[in-house]
Amino acid sequence: MVRFVVEQEDNGKIRCDACPVLCFIKDGRTGACDRYANEAGELVRVDAFTVLQRIDDPSAKVVPFLLTESDIDESADDIHAATSATQSAEADPMNAATVQWDGDLLGNNRTFVTAIGAGTTYPDYKPAPFIVSQKYDDVDMVTIVTEGIFSYCGAKVKIDTDRHLGPEQAVVRVEGEAIGHVMTGEYGSQMLSLGGVNHLTGGSKKEGRITCNALLELCNCNAVEMTIDDGAELVVQAGKAPIVNGVREHLMRVGCGSATIGMFATQWAPHVDEVVVVDDHITGVLSEHQAGKLLGMKPTGIRIKGRRSTPGRYFQVAEPGSGWGGTDIQDPLSILDDFKPEFAYAGLRMLMVSTTGEQYAYFELDEHLRPVASSLPDTLEKSVSRIAENCEPSLCSVLFMGGAGGSLRAGVTENPVSLTRSVRESLTYVSCGGAPAYVWPGGGITVMADVTQMPKNAFGYVPTPALVAPIEFTLRRSDYEKLGGYMQHIRPLSEIEKEVERAESVRNSLTWPIQKHHYAWGV
Repeated sequence: MVRFVVEQEDNGKIRCDACPVLCFIKDGRTGACDRYANEAGELVRVDAFTVLQRIDDPSAKVVPFLLTESDIDESADDIHAATSATQSAEADPMNAATVQWDGDLLGNNRTFVTAIGAGTTYPDYKPAPFIVSQKYDDVDMVTIVTEGIFSYCGAKVKIDTDRHLGPEQAVVRVEGEAIGHVMTGEYGSQMLSLGGVNHLTGGSKKEGRITCNALLELCNCNAVEMTIDDGAELVVQAGKAPIVNGVREHLMRVGCGSATIGMFATQWAPHVDEVVVVDDHITGVLSEHQAGKLLGMKPTGIRIKGRRSTPGRYFQVAEPGSGWGGTDIQDPLSILDDFKPEFAYAGLRMLMVSTTGEQYAYFELDEHLRPVASSLPDTLEKSVSRIAENCEPSLCSVLFMGGAGGSLRAGVTENPVSLTRSVRESLTYVSCGGAPAYVWPGGGITVMADVTQMPKNAFGYVPTPALVAPIEFTLRRSDYEKLGGYMQHIRPLSEIEKEVERAESVRNSLTWPIQKHHYAWGV
């Protein structure tokens, strides 16, 4: 458990200075954030200080391990026995390939110190809680770890679904409070922008509190219920399928209607005269599409309601919704006008299908050139199933996004701009809880990271309100000295062994924060 030196009041309380709230905490109690506690007059960090332990088996399941100070002194066998219950509880029944930690905390360049449980730099004149040195391939490396207090933060959420969630710019709400908005739709996904400083601090106290709590739950991979104005009710959880209006999604569309035509045209052409792939964005028509032309498909006289773009591609065939292909239709024939009699004929075979293959119908034209529903022939059943087979599972992706270009940098160097320049010059590698962070171009250090790549419960909060997120800066020791780092505060990895409380295994195949290509720029 990480401990901090603080002044004790006459009444036995201690004052926590880990965030701007400055709580007075009684002995045996925690502060408002539940992250710091008073233990016999000492301020302690409640969450476990965490390191990542690399494993060599790429098929192994990531398994968390809990390690106390007393456990470190035990033998490896004792540690394995003590953690077996945890392993059983966390093991994925779908993946029996699990790995046990061998008890070797510091061996073979396999350990990376994360900021999870390390503590903050607030007030930010202080050096980072842990500035750790270790060798990697005979190169002296330094990792500076801090739990940043992010008032300027949010989450970008990608929801794989064709269902219409709400109009762009529509407000996203949790418990009735605005926490974000709908962004522009992407290929087979709906996008949300949640949080940000204006929702955290620019509205009412309730709005800020609920926004902060929603971000905390999302970033810790927990489910959050939300609604969209003039749109859907959602349950969003990172790494899980979204639930839209009470229905769990299964498949992300294989592509737009035109793309689906291109992918499966050769499988349809011998067995059917016309195929219409219904899609909210681009509905495809096989006989008119270039793929159909090249395969010798003849005109069918079909007429599609909507705006014709290019041959075989139609926009705006219906309104957005939760029906066929993300439209509001339940009857696919509603997007058709009468067939042109100079091309159409009785017995013409037509397949209509959605971009996930979940909806399909087969028709043949009668003597009046009207489509009549028929059973799907066996020759087409395989192609419809193949559409679904080629669809990715529908998931929610949550990317934490935070601005680290402010006073947090003072915990790394006395001249904060030098850290920004080092990041820009790719001399300093940025990670969040060990997960690779994308650094946005432009001013400051604005980072974005996939929360599912971080250890569990990597995020905390302070009731200012703000998220507390782990951030690590890794660079060569020589470069750290050049940017004016706190060289006198560097501690070797072996020295912090007693302070580590949790080690989590990560696959060797995943991006490793200190692997060679992250620090070899310019060599």
